[in-house]
Amino acid sequence: MRRFWYRNFRAVSGLQYRLGRRLTPAGQLVAAGMVAAVIVGINMRLTVSYQALTFFAALLAVAAALSLRPPPRLDLRRRLPRFVTAGEPASYLVTVRNPGTRVARDLALVEEFPDPRPSFEEFSITPEPDEARRNRFDRALKYFRWTWLITQRRRVTVAEQPLPALAPGGQAEVRLTLTPLRRGRVTFTATSVARRDPLGLVRALRRQRALDTLLVLPRRYPLPAIALPGARRHQPGGVSLASSVGDSEEFVALRDYRPGDPLKRIHWRSWARTGRPVVREHHDEFFVRHGLVLDTFVDAPTPAFEEAVSVAASFACTIGTQESLLDLLFVGAEAYCVTAGRGVGHVDRLLEILAAVRPCREGGFATLTRLVLQRESVLSGAICVLVAWDEARRDLVARVRALGVPTLALVVTDRDPEGDEGRPEGRHGSAGAPRAAGGVWGAMSGPPILDNVHHLRVGHIAEGLAAL
Repeated sequence: MRRFWYRNFRAVSGLQYRLGRRLTPAGQLVAAGMVAAVIVGINMRLTVSYQALTFFAALLAVAAALSLRPPPRLDLRRRLPRFVTAGEPASYLVTVRNPGTRVARDLALVEEFPDPRPSFEEFSITPEPDEARRNRFDRALKYFRWTWLITQRRRVTVAEQPLPALAPGGQAEVRLTLTPLRRGRVTFTATSVARRDPLGLVRALRRQRALDTLLVLPRRYPLPAIALPGARRHQPGGVSLASSVGDSEEFVALRDYRPGDPLKRIHWRSWARTGRPVVREHHDEFFVRHGLVLDTFVDAPTPAFEEAVSVAASFACTIGTQESLLDLLFVGAEAYCVTAGRGVGHVDRLLEILAAVRPCREGGFATLTRLVLQRESVLSGAICVLVAWDEARRDLVARVRALGVPTLALVVTDRDPEGDEGRPEGRHGSAGAPRAAGGVWGAMSGPPILDNVHHLRVGHIAEGLAAL
C-alpha cells in the first residue's frame, strides 16, 4: 500500500506542477470553475452547471490552441550572488539578448528547479515531525508526510518576471527577486521564456537549459555582547595552516645545531654560509580556542534542528576569530572538526558547511562526546547547541565542565519546557536557584553543576538569545 500511495502522490504532484506552469492565475481560476461545475453537476436538475462546464472548457481549449506557437529563442545569462540567507529576499540579474530578426515582446522569464518529489526510499524512511501525533488514517495514508517532504526540498521561490520589448539584436538586464525558504544548495536547471495567449489563460513555454548553483546560508540571529572566558592554552604544533604539513610553531631565532635536533629544522642556507650546522629555533604557541559543538542526532530535519543550525551560525558570525580559533564540531557521515581564525579559515567557510549539515541517523551521541573530549586539552571554552536534554547530552556537558572547560549549553526544542522530564528549568537553572558564578558559563570551582543550561524554544529563539 505504501508504494501504491507513493505512485499516486507522485502522479498527482507531477500533474499539479505541469498545470501550474502552463496555466496563468486566471487560467487556474477557470480550471477551478470547471472542477466546481463537475462537482455540482452530480445533481442532474442543475443544468446550468453543464453550461458553465462547457463554457470554461471552451475557454481553455481556445487558449491552448492559441498558445501552440512557442516564444522566440533568447540568449540568457544569470549573474547569481555568491550566497544568500534563508528568510531574507535577494535579487539577481539576468542578461537577455534577442538574436532573432523580429521584435520580442510580451514575454516573461520563469525559472526552473530540480524535481522536488522525494524518492520512494526517502518517502519510506523519513517521517514527518510529530507524525506519531496524527490519527491512524493519516499515518497510514502518509499524505502529510508527502507534502512535508515536498516543502523541505523546495529551497527558494522566484517570481515570474516580465521582459521589456527587445529589438532584433537588442539586449537588456532584468532583475529577478528570489525568496530563500531554507538553507542548502540550490540548483537552477533551466529558464523558460513564457508568452501568454491573447485570452491570458495559458502560457506557451520555450525551455532553455541553464545550470547554476546558489548556496543558501542558515538564518542568523543577533546576539548580545558575550565575553567568552577562557585562558590561552598551549596548542601542540601551533596553528597548522591549510597549505602546510607538520608543526608550525612561531619562529624565534637561529642557533647552532645540538645533538638530537630534528633534521627538518636545519637551516641549510646558514649552514652553507657559516660552514657549521645551524637550526631554526621555535617556541610553542599559546592562544584562545573555542569549540562550537552542534548536535545533529535527530531522525529528520525538524524545526528544532533547523533552529539549532541557525543558532550555531549566529555564534560562528559573532565570535571574533582574528586573535583566536573557533572549532566547529559535529557528526555527519563521519566526525568533523572545521577550524576558522588566525589564517586557518574564514567564518564564511563555517557558514557554508552549516548550510549543508544534515541530520545524523546512524551511530550514537557518544561519537560526538568522543570528538569533543579528544580536543578538550586545547579548548579555552565550549558552546554546545543541543536539540534535546537527555542523559547522553547531560553527560557531555558534565564531563566537559569537569575537565575545566567553561561551557555554555543551549537546548533548542519545539515543545514547551513545562513538565519535560530532565529539562533545564528556565534560563537560570532550577527554580529558585541563583545564577551560577561566572555568568552564562557556569561555576568553574568545585564540582560541576548542570543548572546553567539555557532553554531556547522554536518561535522565540531571538528572545532567548537576547536574554543570555
